[in-house]
Amino acid sequence: MALKYLELAMTESVCRAQDQYYGRAVNIAGTPERDPLTQDEAEFIAARDSFYLGSISEIGWPYIQHRGGPRGFLRVVNETTLAFADYKGNRQLLTTGNVSMNDRVALFLMDYQNRARLKILGHARVEDAREHPELVTQITDLKMRSAVERLVFIDVVSFDWNCPKYITPRYSAEEVEEHVEPLKQRIAELETQLRAVKP
Repeated sequence: MALKYLELAMTESVCRAQDQYYGRAVNIAGTPERDPLTQDEAEFIAARDSFYLGSISEIGWPYIQHRGGPRGFLRVVNETTLAFADYKGNRQLLTTGNVSMNDRVALFLMDYQNRARLKILGHARVEDAREHPELVTQITDLKMRSAVERLVFIDVVSFDWNCPKYITPRYSAEEVEEHVEPLKQRIAELETQLRAVKP
């Protein structure tokens, strides 16, 4: 866990809860202003085809949104900036409205196959794609450009890698096909051999 994440997460109420249940609390102080992403985080992010994005409404309610796209659609612009294209959807614009009032967001990225998860805290801003065609070209997949309505930029403050405990391994259809293909080939070979020896 990066230290800034710990400092932000371990509020007074969290420390009281830790003290109540475990007899001691984590105390973090003197952390850097932010924890830049490393190559490990950048590679993990680039391999994802979805993530969850949490924001807070102006009346204090949390909202969690699933975002998906081609693998790597969440771009690492640099060690402190992420960006992704926001496509035409149900027109609710809950996250867009929320971050216009409170720009704090949390991202939750899962790799179910390898039982890994990365959490990111940051500040988000939303830009109208019509006003930034050059940015649309830079951060979106060619096949999806016509559906882009907004661009979302996240100024990363810190991140945390969670332990794999209680993550049930899950596989996408593409991952299952990749693992099953050698078995299909072997079955085809054996069937061919059986046909060759049948009288």
